[in-house]
Amino acid sequence: MIRQPNSILGNEKLLVTMGKKAEIFGFYYPRRDFAQHVEESQACIYDGKELIWSNAREWTSEQKYIENTNIVSTELKHSNGLKMDILDFIHPELPVLVRKYRISSQRKFNGKFFYYSNLQVGEMKKKNSAFCDHDSGLLAQYWKSYYVGISSAPIFKEWQIGKAMDTIWWTNAKLDMEDGGLQKNNEDIGNLNCAVGWDLNIDVSKPAEFTVFIGAASRRPTLYRKMRQVQKENFDDIYDETQEKWVKWLSRKELLELPDYIGFEKFKQDLQMAFDRSLLTLSILNDPGRGSFVASPEFDHEFEMSGGYGYCWNRDSAEIVTSLLKAGYPEYCSRFFKWCKATQMHDGSWFQRYWLDGNKAPSWGNFSFSTQIDETGSTIFSMDRYYRTLQHPVKEEYLDSIWATVLSAAEYLMRRTADGVHDPCICLWETHLGIFTYTNAAIYAGLLSAANMAKDYNEKGLADRWTERAEFIKKTTIERFWLDEGYFARGMTNGNLDTAIDASIIGTFVPFGLLCPDVPEEKEMIKSIIKNIEQQLRVPVNDHFGIKRYVNDNYIEGNPWIVTTLWLSKAMLEMASGIDPNVGDAENKEHRELTHNALKYIQWSLKGTTGAGMLPEQVNKYTGRPAWAIPLCWSCALMLDNVLLLDKIQKNLKISKEARSTGSTNEIFPI
Repeated sequence: MIRQPNSILGNEKLLVTMGKKAEIFGFYYPRRDFAQHVEESQACIYDGKELIWSNAREWTSEQKYIENTNIVSTELKHSNGLKMDILDFIHPELPVLVRKYRISSQRKFNGKFFYYSNLQVGEMKKKNSAFCDHDSGLLAQYWKSYYVGISSAPIFKEWQIGKAMDTIWWTNAKLDMEDGGLQKNNEDIGNLNCAVGWDLNIDVSKPAEFTVFIGAASRRPTLYRKMRQVQKENFDDIYDETQEKWVKWLSRKELLELPDYIGFEKFKQDLQMAFDRSLLTLSILNDPGRGSFVASPEFDHEFEMSGGYGYCWNRDSAEIVTSLLKAGYPEYCSRFFKWCKATQMHDGSWFQRYWLDGNKAPSWGNFSFSTQIDETGSTIFSMDRYYRTLQHPVKEEYLDSIWATVLSAAEYLMRRTADGVHDPCICLWETHLGIFTYTNAAIYAGLLSAANMAKDYNEKGLADRWTERAEFIKKTTIERFWLDEGYFARGMTNGNLDTAIDASIIGTFVPFGLLCPDVPEEKEMIKSIIKNIEQQLRVPVNDHFGIKRYVNDNYIEGNPWIVTTLWLSKAMLEMASGIDPNVGDAENKEHRELTHNALKYIQWSLKGTTGAGMLPEQVNKYTGRPAWAIPLCWSCALMLDNVLLLDKIQKNLKISKEARSTGSTNEIFPI
């Protein structure tokens, strides 16, 4: 079943995805990619006649993150006068989800409160075992070395372990709740479900409160120890410690100097919130022990409509760690590149995608012709960007540790580009086989990056050789793929020039720099690419335009993507950052237009987030709502890049004004 979340939670060992009414969609332990232990998990209320599920249509919901944290607050209001406030967060140290329910009513209410779960521990439904140790206040379900436990404060009074597929009410926990009582079956095996319950008595002036703990462990004694620990802790203390943890982590971020923009009221605040939320999201989706990232929490486990997203792509992660580096978190680079050293294949390349532990993931990139060569170029490019930020002697130590990896990868790229363009492979979108402008740009950047490190490693011969090949690739790419219409062809597919415009051609400018705006002719090429992408790939939705990947894109109905839209706005802001708006009227106008247009695309992207502020992969072109992978790490990384560029423009403008000391008010749309 495909279910896209509205919010996510996590710590070092646990990742949880939730719907907008706080129903659990995914419960991943011990890694962000495996195993997913939950099929259904949510609360319900028995009112004396029927069950009122927390995800029922009759509830209206408002869900948001507590500011500067990964703590989620959900408010549910029912037409019958019931109100349910839910606080969700992951324990700061333990792999335990803490769920605080506060239930109030406009009138006196007597009934039951149940918490129901249909678990698939170890991603195994048929062979689970479960037991309830009520003396310890623990209901646990397990398979092999995976244990999931449910405990509470106060301790639940009723329980049932049932058969999820049964239609008999007293053997199926979900059906057993319908009469307001549970049978208290202590253990069972097979395809199971479970429920725990409490009396629910509410006075108008006194809400009822229940805290549910859902924890995970690899052994039974460990599960008991962890659940006993959280039972003993005071809820307020756990909450305060969790809040302090996230606030402290976020305080390390790059401090922004964003102005107020005319025509974009309150946008400064929106940009800061998007920046913070993107950082907090990326922190959850990173494996802190290994350094790898899931592209997005998995939501298509059976590959029903895609190849899945809960894996690590080098391309995505290379951009992510570079964005985090600029945002003030360099440690993500060092950890990820250590992971890259361990996962590099014998020929110097990297596989299509990996499990977070470095094992090769399910793939259609098993042959040389079906690999994605751009991933190798992207990886070396990002390694060098990190390398350039280091200071002596750390810089030399890093180069010593990474040199063999760089050498092997660069030589792989040399073998695959003898003709000045790469050998046939799969494109970055994993839809076309051929030779691509984007992939050539990634290889160009990778070889120049390798050459930069080679110079410092006293390997001048290699540096010259790799630089010469990079320039040959640039020359050949422009000669073969630049069109009179003013943009790059996608490349060569089926042996023919593929002139379909593809948003990825902007990669020749950002991030890979095959085209340089300091060269007048190339600046005009960049401007023409931006213009053509806007004209040919824009999709009207949410009061503006989003950018789809390429013409005739039919993946998930050809929606516009946050990635491609923010890619375009990033290119505009990169162009604007190289212009001094105080030089003259023409430059000033160009600066303003580029910045204004970029702001419109960023604003559009923020309109496509979930109610809790998660940036998706796509925006539904009919409804304007977030679509498909939610959240997507690549979208978050590009949001960071865009906000940091706006900050750079503002700081440069401030420096320019101070240097001129003219008192000019010539700013970027200030109020």
